[in-house]
Amino acid sequence: MAVLKVIEIMASSPKGWEDATVEAVKTAAKTVKGIKSAYVKDMSVVVKNDKVAEYRVNLKISFEVLN
Repeated sequence: MAVLKVIEIMASSPKGWEDATVEAVKTAAKTVKGIKSAYVKDMSVVVKNDKVAEYRVNLKISFEVLN
């Protein structure tokens, strides 16, 4: 039986939500091993001068806990 742990992280990108998600998983993978899935819980943007300046995602990342 596998045991999974879930952590919540936030990331941002000036390019888009997909890029923010990819960068979040890539950064988390540097210290979290065995990532199984990432669930985008929430998306938002930062608006500056009437234009979208930054895309933000809030992710739930699950990974296997080893015994």
